[in-house]
Amino acid sequence: ISRIIFFVFRLFEWKESEGNEVHKLGVKVSEKVLIQLEDVGQQLALTFNSEGSVLAVGGEDGSLRVFKWPSMKIVLNEAQAHSSVKNLDFSCDGKFLVSLGSGLCRIWDVTSSKVVASLAKGNDEVFAFCRFSQINDKNPHLYIAAVTDYGGSILTYNTTTWKRIRTSRVVREAISAFNVSSDGKFLAVGTVGGDLFILNSANMRVQMMVKKAHLGLVTALTFSPDSRALVSASLDSSARLTLIKDKTSSGTCLFLIFWFC
Repeated sequence: ISRIIFFVFRLFEWKESEGNEVHKLGVKVSEKVLIQLEDVGQQLALTFNSEGSVLAVGGEDGSLRVFKWPSMKIVLNEAQAHSSVKNLDFSCDGKFLVSLGSGLCRIWDVTSSKVVASLAKGNDEVFAFCRFSQINDKNPHLYIAAVTDYGGSILTYNTTTWKRIRTSRVVREAISAFNVSSDGKFLAVGTVGGDLFILNSANMRVQMMVKKAHLGLVTALTFSPDSRALVSASLDSSARLTLIKDKTSSGTCLFLIFWFC
């Protein structure tokens, strides 16, 4: 199996062996050249839609580019989407793309390449991360993780009216990583102090908390496809696998820690 990953604006490939045996993962620079992303400066955010057919990249200079993948046919090219693009995410159906700067969040219609909504921050808020989530077919949401004077908050928006429907202060420290499970039930928050929080999206209450899960700030979070586990990475060069405890069932949680030197 051959796969491709991006790091800033360089293209990498990795190959993994089939079967269940333990094996090493080899990553190498791809020989493919993405002419459309040459000499465009540092790219701070990039994401694919759920089908892997559209790629969005956002630059430190505030530019936003959207391409068909793998043809790299340009779909949207906005030179001044933000002062600097910090985060990007596609809606589950691929219809919308959210782009985030420190003071403004914009919603783009991917088909028309037009802005359909602009979401402004509050006086003491700094937007940090944005994620779409499909709670159910009739009630999709957009979540924005914001840093405030009092810690970290999750802002919830209706994706029909684009109105804010809830502001939930969830942690006392600044949020350094954020993600949403594929089933929409859980939100994951990592802090600058290395703590992990798994929240129930229905009521924003803490489902699980792991104090000092890492020695440094949490840099990345991702859920397993079945939403039963969370992988976190940290500035301390560690990665951790946390199994999510379902409060409706009995049993214990298993925590596995992987350290990379």
